[in-house]
Amino acid sequence: MTTLLVHNADCVATFDDQRRELRGASVLVDGHRIAAIGPAADLPAEADEVIDARGHLVMPGMVNTHHHMTQSLTRAIPATQDAELFGWLRGLYPIWAGLTPEMVQVSTQVAMAELLLSGCTTSSDHLYIYPNGINLEDSIEAAQRIGMRFTASRGSMSLGESQGGLPPDGVVEKEDAILAETQRLIERWHDRAHGAMVNVAVAPCSPFSVSRDLMRESARLARAYKVRLHTHLAENDHDIAYTREKFGCTPAEYAQDLGWLGDDVWHAHCVKLDAPGIGLFARTHTGVAHCPCSNMRLASGIAPLRQMLDAGVPVGLGVDGSASNDGAHMVGEARQALLLARVRRSLDAPAIGPDGRWDFGCDHGPAEMTARNVLEVATRGGAQVLGRSDIGHLAPGMCADLAMFDLRTLAFAGGAVHDPVASLLMCASPQAAYTVVNGQVVVREGRLATVELEPLVERHNRLAVELAEAAR
Repeated sequence: MTTLLVHNADCVATFDDQRRELRGASVLVDGHRIAAIGPAADLPAEADEVIDARGHLVMPGMVNTHHHMTQSLTRAIPATQDAELFGWLRGLYPIWAGLTPEMVQVSTQVAMAELLLSGCTTSSDHLYIYPNGINLEDSIEAAQRIGMRFTASRGSMSLGESQGGLPPDGVVEKEDAILAETQRLIERWHDRAHGAMVNVAVAPCSPFSVSRDLMRESARLARAYKVRLHTHLAENDHDIAYTREKFGCTPAEYAQDLGWLGDDVWHAHCVKLDAPGIGLFARTHTGVAHCPCSNMRLASGIAPLRQMLDAGVPVGLGVDGSASNDGAHMVGEARQALLLARVRRSLDAPAIGPDGRWDFGCDHGPAEMTARNVLEVATRGGAQVLGRSDIGHLAPGMCADLAMFDLRTLAFAGGAVHDPVASLLMCASPQAAYTVVNGQVVVREGRLATVELEPLVERHNRLAVELAEAAR
């Protein structure tokens, strides 16, 4: 096995159980695992590869818990720029019906390149539309080529418009075929080993695109194979109204009825999760992928992040689909999560009392959601949501997933000298200088090291035009 030494960093923020932040420290990597962390003087000065980390912040690679990577082909489509969720979906379904395997492969690598360049080392992806011979393996193989740790969620839609669902009939699948293909993918690709680079999750799209039976059978399949379950839930007011009209309950109650609560489940968004729902998620350790940029882009609302964390709900961060964000920058997403949580808190507990006078004794404020709180959601929180105990913080024995940021750059000017960790979110969102996944350097000096980026982007843009023109 090869060794890698990240040497003499200005700050190593471990986010380990002690939340250590070490100055002048090094990280020694042996193979795919961290071998040691400590003062630079206490660790060997030589290895197969040495990265000079002077002037850098080193932290765990961030974990993206929700994405739709093919959507990078349909960013900023004019007809969907100002639509809410259901209108946005109706505008895009006919375009996505033209997706091809090549488009999935290229868009997956573009989305992963964005993530890797922003310090994200692990990502899930929720691919739920399979026209024209597309297979989830198109995404998996793209992830292997670019070097990203990947939770591939086999999504599905089975309930078309003619049956009361939201998607057109032409983009849904038969439920027996969905279950059989999902089982095949689990058996072929799901890796249970320490440091696994590919996991498979079972992921019907949403309550308004699949049947009750498929939700229940998907849960049974996932639990038979001990893999994770994922879907969208309580994303906006229309989502709530649909669930109440069709099922006579709240989304959280619907999830409970279907067997979709538990420490092997995570739901995307949960913007409209009410207090009883938060309590239900907390008691069952059901996870949430918090997607602040997408929630703002579609005017879905502000998820109750602080309330969920305080209750004990496992929460990770998600950039969501690139056509509802429209990007995949994890530091930027974490910054938005920080700022939006502070806005949400001020709305929940205004500083004006019931008598109309200022309440100077109010107990809310910016300190209730700190930069370190949100970075923990983006690292340890994401690892918990994806069911990974081998990533999310830096400690001996953990996977060598690292993100490094150059504190001497313009984005950090005047901030890193005071607090290098908080300045990552308080200042302008920078790109990573280095990203290491499973002990392999995949971003080096701000450049992607595994795939040539310029031809990839050119090919991606050409396919994006072809996809849009085919739908006209």
